[in-house]
Amino acid sequence: MKDIQMVDLVSQYNKIKDEVDAAILEVVSSAYYINGPIVNTFSKKLESYLNVKHVIPCANGTDALQIAMMALGLKPGDEVITADFTFIATVEVIALLGLKPVLVDVDPKTYLIDPREIEKVITPRTKAIVPVHLFGQCANMDEILAIAKKYNLYVIEDTAQAIGSDFAFVNGEVKKAGTIGDFGCTSFFPSKNLGCFGDGGALFTDNDDFAEKARMIVNHGMKERYYHDEVGVNSRLDSIQAAILNIKLDYLDRYNESRRKVADYYDSAFCKIKDLEIPFRSDKSTHIFHQYTIRVKNGKRDSLQKYLSEKKIPAMIYYPVPPHSQKAYQNLINKSNFPVTDILSEEVLSLPMHTEMCEEHLKYITYAVIEFFNM
Repeated sequence: MKDIQMVDLVSQYNKIKDEVDAAILEVVSSAYYINGPIVNTFSKKLESYLNVKHVIPCANGTDALQIAMMALGLKPGDEVITADFTFIATVEVIALLGLKPVLVDVDPKTYLIDPREIEKVITPRTKAIVPVHLFGQCANMDEILAIAKKYNLYVIEDTAQAIGSDFAFVNGEVKKAGTIGDFGCTSFFPSKNLGCFGDGGALFTDNDDFAEKARMIVNHGMKERYYHDEVGVNSRLDSIQAAILNIKLDYLDRYNESRRKVADYYDSAFCKIKDLEIPFRSDKSTHIFHQYTIRVKNGKRDSLQKYLSEKKIPAMIYYPVPPHSQKAYQNLINKSNFPVTDILSEEVLSLPMHTEMCEEHLKYITYAVIEFFNM
């Protein structure tokens, strides 16, 4: 049997190799390596897919979050609320800009920011909320937008793990993840559902003024060359990555559907295991399963991971140390209790999940997990 991969990017590439290679060669032949025509083509194509007015490409997803906060005019000392159960980049950019990260706990079912906790920490200095659409489905944007409107706050969606997911509002309207708040931010890191072959990212917005500012900021604050109207950064998506993404965007819905089928297989196999909790699927959001993350109860998580490793099955812990416990942020964050996050950090385990999963691998993985719980 072929080795099982956590993410099999080689097999995915081999299926679209001719298209991708031709697109890369076209960029190399053109010598438009940065901000070339293909970057604009990809931006327009992604705008159409997301049904959003503006896509502003940048160098990576972390930069996208930083640029969004800069474009919204957040100032040192302003407070930004976000989830405690997230990759550190979400909190990192808040700290880098001299803003104050205000962490809140997450919903124990969805692992997403709990709207009930947001309102408890709002102060006169609060300026923005950053919901993280973790593992592939959207946070409760109905409630988050209502809170933001009540307190006149910006909403910046961290969509790095949920591009292509749909959110259904209570009024029946459906919007893509990242197009709901003032800004959406995503990463095109290779392992993402829409990933390039290096680093890349983008911001999304329907606001013309925000988009204009973000476009200047990504390019040293310039609107006209050598005239710097904003303090900016150097954060541009290179043309080769845009060419790859332009091809892969055509496959994104198929990739997401493939992931859902893998998740369905796992769900069916694991749904009756007493000490294992399968991912919750919200009725408000489609789940595109950037990760398939289970909860392993009664202190068995690390033993299961070790057992799977012995069977040559990779399994990852996202995330073992939450932001509130990270050494670098002890003097920056609010001192609160995060009981759900603490429990999740002890119980979550992500199983192999990618677009090229075969039935042989799925049978082997699920059998191993079931065997562990039957020992």
